[in-house]
Amino acid sequence: MGILKSVALPFLLVFSLLHLPFSESIWFTNYHIHVRNDLPLFNSPPNQPNLFLHCKSKKRDIGEKPMAKGQDYTWDTKINFFRSTLFFCNARWVGHKSRRFDAFIAGRDEEQCLEYHISCMWSVRANGIYFSRNNATWFNQYPW
Repeated sequence: MGILKSVALPFLLVFSLLHLPFSESIWFTNYHIHVRNDLPLFNSPPNQPNLFLHCKSKKRDIGEKPMAKGQDYTWDTKINFFRSTLFFCNARWVGHKSRRFDAFIAGRDEEQCLEYHISCMWSVRANGIYFSRNNATWFNQYPW
């Protein structure tokens, strides 16, 4: 009987948690991460990349992308069971600066990124990397 309780009780607890309404929004929601190049051109040609962005998590490398002004780097993710999902990026503004930033942290972004089409919106600008939860109001989260 003791073995049955030690096996059945945790199983029932996990099974019931997976069927709660909040768990569906956490573990099955597909989050969209967008990083847009809004850097000024200065002396760069309009269609030449002036930003190189490399984003990844511990288990998934999205890859490096050369970005011209106005281009968007986008990927999707779900939050893992332990709510430890983390994607970080290295942004390199050619001839100027570079910066590492956290593009998605489950505990920070699971609620704030639901407001605008389940999207985390980032904008790389001349004075830093900005975040918006609604694609209207922007905050400089990571100054250069």
